[in-house]
Amino acid sequence: MLVGSTLRSDLMPASMRPLLPFACLAFALSSAQLLAQDAPSAAEPQRSAPKALPILSTVPEARDVAWTAGPMTLDIDATDTTRRIIRVKQTIPVTGAGPLTLLFPEWIPGHHAPRGQIEKLAGLEISAGGKPVAWQRDPLNVYAFHLSVPAGVPSVVATFQFLAPTASAQGRISFTDSLLNLQWFSVSLYPAGFYTRRIPVQASVTLPAGWTAATALRGEKAGDVIRYAATDYDTLVDSPVLAGRFSRSVDLGHDVALNIFADDPAELAATPDQVALHRKLTDEALALFGARHFNHYDFLFSISDSLGTIGVEHHRSSENGVGPGYFTRWTDALGDRDLLAHELTHSWNGKYRRPELLWTPDFATPMQDDLLWVYEGQTQLWGYVLSARAGIMTKAEALDALAAIAARLDAVPGRQWRPVADTTHDPIISARRPKGWASWQRSEDYYNEGMMIWLEADAIIRRESNGTKGLDDFARAFFGMNDGDWGVLTYARQDVIDTLNGIVPYDWAGFLRDRIDRTTQQVTKGGFTLGGYRLVYGDAPNVEIKANEASSKTVDQRYGVGLITGNDGAVQSVVWDSPAFRAGLVVGDRIIAVNGVEYSGEMFRAGLRQSVDRKSPLSLIVKQDRRYRTMTLDYSGGLRYPRLEKIGEGESSLDRLLKARTGGAPVN
Repeated sequence: MLVGSTLRSDLMPASMRPLLPFACLAFALSSAQLLAQDAPSAAEPQRSAPKALPILSTVPEARDVAWTAGPMTLDIDATDTTRRIIRVKQTIPVTGAGPLTLLFPEWIPGHHAPRGQIEKLAGLEISAGGKPVAWQRDPLNVYAFHLSVPAGVPSVVATFQFLAPTASAQGRISFTDSLLNLQWFSVSLYPAGFYTRRIPVQASVTLPAGWTAATALRGEKAGDVIRYAATDYDTLVDSPVLAGRFSRSVDLGHDVALNIFADDPAELAATPDQVALHRKLTDEALALFGARHFNHYDFLFSISDSLGTIGVEHHRSSENGVGPGYFTRWTDALGDRDLLAHELTHSWNGKYRRPELLWTPDFATPMQDDLLWVYEGQTQLWGYVLSARAGIMTKAEALDALAAIAARLDAVPGRQWRPVADTTHDPIISARRPKGWASWQRSEDYYNEGMMIWLEADAIIRRESNGTKGLDDFARAFFGMNDGDWGVLTYARQDVIDTLNGIVPYDWAGFLRDRIDRTTQQVTKGGFTLGGYRLVYGDAPNVEIKANEASSKTVDQRYGVGLITGNDGAVQSVVWDSPAFRAGLVVGDRIIAVNGVEYSGEMFRAGLRQSVDRKSPLSLIVKQDRRYRTMTLDYSGGLRYPRLEKIGEGESSLDRLLKARTGGAPVN
């Protein structure tokens, strides 16, 4: 028994000393428990306790000191389009013999979570001077590999493979026979103990014959090999590559390029009018923020039904992936229209201005997902606003999208126990894995609920300033300083509050506390009511919901009876404590018949229409696993779809928010 012993901080690794108070507390609690067990009762046999040995991680803590050994070289072979095996050779210079820890990136910016794909790393071999060097994985940090550098060698060489998924069951498809989304954090290691921005690296990639590539990095191509200019490891990870067989690059002005890649070359055929709308997007973004934090910016835009969809921000680029039809079936692609505006906004909000607890010195330090209702929530708002200002979405389409978002948030009873602030932890808690009762558990609602809160903030600013100011003024003041600086400027909540008060005095601390930190019955709709609109419901879907139902092949009635069903009858979502919930429907059920007639989406809609005022109660035959049951839903609300209805006459503050700021007004 160790009662009476002490914990010696001078014997601990430096990286563990900050944990000493917690270790002491745990030690004290354990000691108390052991003392309580010293005298066994007569009713209990005497037992010996197993001896617990401490396990301490020996991964060096990141320090802001120069890496003096010289630049790493990273050579990627991405030519195996059949097996999708990416082969890596990395040379890491060293300054002498002794311990070295190499890290595989774990905490990935833009993902807000430990999403490093360590499970796809295979075949790791390390050598020095042509001889193998043994390595050992750290037992507490499985992303860390320890080795001992032998004397007299200038570098160590690591070779391994990244096993890109060949089927969606293995993860997001990032490599196909015609497209590659190369993310450097999946194909590289880095030495522990240094800020990643201090580690120089020079990378190259070998592509399949005839392929082209786009990235924020600049380099030279010789044959099928692209050798990029030396940079720091932090910038490398922030600069993914999109490559493929068919591509097109469009100049959008302001040193912004839209790099389009597709499985089918026909998908590259953006019309001149569509290109003009995307050029206007860059005009509107620069007009909004008044400064830029990149020397050039590259949209990496894939249109594919084989490459996985994506939307991830970077400082001078963004990874954007959608299904076929973005240009060729423009009216059907409404759900993707805010994507490019959203990710471009992140260059200012999320990359340049970043919550101080989300900035980390390397990719091993855990992120604290604080203030994502600013980082993602306000970006979500600007995604829709800039798309409307540019004409990529019409004003009517933007209003319909806002109505649908507000109604969906009202169909989340989980807000009764879980405030918005707590949902910012969801990237770590659930990592976007499926949830059984998503409406009760809540998900990453800081995106859309954050947007609704910022929409209300705009309306309050306009009201309090008699229409002379709006959220645009906050965007310029908070994100638009230091033109040309593409470093990182961190902030805390008080900085947000102070900037808001600098725009217009108000109880912004209380405003945010009530909407972010406390539970609510409904999502705030002040942005609508103060902005000249109200949320109403009818029996016809608005444009946004109609397009979403068509693309997803569903009937979305979460706003009424409380469920989403596929056109095949599969129950995809059930709202907690809704009529569908109380009837016993669950995800995985299949509706076989509606009112005695074989199920179809239209038959289900017709049955809901007939349920109004209980004229014809909705009867369902449902299959769950191998069992069938008949149920009658206690519901009389009919079909229920949201839309925004104008209040009063003339231009309202929400109308003004969506109005173009630059010349050449969009065609709505």
